[in-house]
Formats: sequence, structure tokens, C-alpha cells
Amino acid sequence: MELSEIRAKIDAVDDDLLRLFLERMSLSDEVAAYKNEHHLPILNRQREREILARVTESAGERERYAYHLFSTLFELARSRQAELIDAPTKVAAQVRASLEGGSEIFPQTGLVACQGVEGANSQVACDRILPRGHIVYVKTFEAVAAAVESGLCKFGVLPIENSSNGSVRAVYDLLQDHRLSVVRSTRLCIRHELLALPGVKLSDITEIYSHEQAIGQCSQFLNGLNGVRVIPCDNTAVAAKMVAERGDRHAAAISSHPCAALYGLECVSDDIQDSDNNYTRFICVSKDPAIYAGANRISLIIATENRPGALYEILSKLAALGINMTKLESCPVTGRNFEFIFFLELEASVKDPSVLAMLEEMERCCANFLFLGSYAEV
Repeated sequence: MELSEIRAKIDAVDDDLLRLFLERMSLSDEVAAYKNEHHLPILNRQREREILARVTESAGERERYAYHLFSTLFELARSRQAELIDAPTKVAAQVRASLEGGSEIFPQTGLVACQGVEGANSQVACDRILPRGHIVYVKTFEAVAAAVESGLCKFGVLPIENSSNGSVRAVYDLLQDHRLSVVRSTRLCIRHELLALPGVKLSDITEIYSHEQAIGQCSQFLNGLNGVRVIPCDNTAVAAKMVAERGDRHAAAISSHPCAALYGLECVSDDIQDSDNNYTRFICVSKDPAIYAGANRISLIIATENRPGALYEILSKLAALGINMTKLESCPVTGRNFEFIFFLELEASVKDPSVLAMLEEMERCCANFLFLGSYAEV
């Protein structure tokens, strides 16, 4: 048989498949109406197992492919039913409140809490996100969250992840504990330099100060030094300021080039980060949920049931809608053996009804579900 003849037959089968698929989806609409009327859950795992067992048995040596085909059909049907089911969820209420709290233009002014001192990377991120914002410097990430939660500051800026050193877990904890909403993000290219008083040489240095994230990002350089104590402190800019104020010619700081000029230090060694592609993402948080125009990212924290396939069921919902997942990171739950929460970031808009329905269905099937916000990255 010629290839053209085979393809003609495939086209005919595809037409039949499409017709039957649309018929099946219409029946799913009827199922959704029945479930809506009788307050039944969308997921019926027992029936899905029965169907999968039947089709895989009938598929013979192609049972693997039949299994995946019908699993995808189930996911599409559940996604459609989720759009039609009228069952209140927390995430739907959060999204509505956030859309009402947002506006067409992201604010350019306001009090914004920032950890550190002048010259910190957080300050650069502040200036990018809120160009005319008034920065209130505080000592810790916890203080940033507290300032926002108390209403002292309308916004707070925090580092959330680094391309070399991973997520800032403490910030994720704060987002959960203080129930803050992510309203904006930005990404900075981070270049670390070893700064010291003028005239100091690398051989003179016995102590190096910096933030623990910066220390982690410069591990290769630091491992090559002998007899040098590495001491964590609150912030890279705080480290530079402290070295300048103490006047100790045996001390240095891992900080930035602007901090050298700001605090009268000199660069002993530049570009000491492990990777030239070293980026840190910063988020802007607020107490009141808000989604501003142009929001195309969604951040979530979820926990699935501790059973095989639980995470796959979540990811298949994204695949069914063609949603790109830009981050998936697991984090062990403190005090519980082999239990994890997951940090997710998606490229999607909550204004899309199918996306909101998908979030609602995720909330229903997750052991824990926290919507952190929908926002744009600038």
C-alpha cells in the first residue's frame, strides 16, 4: 500500500475519532450537569480504574498506549466538568478579590519594606518594581513580612530564588505564615565582588562577611581560600558597610560593585560567583490580594496525597490545557517523614475560565493548596 493511501485511511479514522471525541465531551457536559444537581465530586476514581482495566485488557500489546490515551481523555473531561461545576472554592474567591483589588496600572509609589541597607540587591529590585517608591529598610526578611502584614508598608520586596543556589525557603515560609500576596516580580543579574579597604590584598584577608545566599553562590571561590573564616550576615550591602565602618584590614565582604563606590571600598577580586549566569528573582508582596493588568504568571504551594501518581495527576491537568510550568520544586515537610510540599509557577492568566477551573480542581484534589498570587514579571 502506498503512503498516500495509508494517510488517506488515517485521515478517515481521525475524522471518526474527532466525531466520537466531541460526542464524548458532550456526554461529559451532561455528567457535569447531573453532578452539579446532586452535589457529586468531579473525580470518580473507581469508575476510571474500571474503564482503564477494560481498555488495557482489550488493547493487547498496545495496552500502554491505550492506557495513556484514556487517561488523557479522563483529564480533558474533568477539566471541562470543572468549568461547568458550580462548587465554591477558596481559590475562586481569592482570584475575584484579587482582580477587584488590582488596577490597569501597577502603582509606582508607596512605602515599600526592603531588607538590608542602601546598595543591597533588594534595593535595586525595589527601584525596578516601584521606581518612585519610598524604601523602608529593615533587618530581616521576617521584618519585611511583618511591616507589610501590619500595614506599616503597602509593599515588601523579597528574594525568592537564585539560579545557582535555588529557592529562598525562608521566604516561602513567610508567604505561608503571613498570607501575603505576590503582586509583581523581577529578575536581576547578580555579580559578586570581594570588597575590602583600599590597599588590602587577598593574602591579607582572614575574614569574609556576606549573606548566606551570596556565600552559597560563591562556594567555588571560597573553597579555594585557606585559613579564611566565612561569616554570614544579614545582607551583602550590610557586609560592605560593616567592613568599611570597622576599618579592619583583615576583613572583606562579598558584595556588589555599586557598594564599593557607596562605602569607599576597593575590589580585591571580581566576578567570584560560581556561574556567570547568576540571576536572583525578587517578588513584591502586599497584604491585600491584587492582580494587575498584564498578570501572566501564577505561583502556588501545594501538597499532594502520599500515594503513587498523585503528583502526576496534578501535572496532567496542566498538560491537558497546554499550560507551561516554569518551576516545580519539592520541599520536605518539617517533622514528617517523606512528606513534601511543592512550589509551582505557571505561565497562565486567571482571567482564562479554563485556567481558573483548573486551579479550582487542583484545590479540590490537593491535600493542601495555597494560591500565592497572579502577577507580571518586569
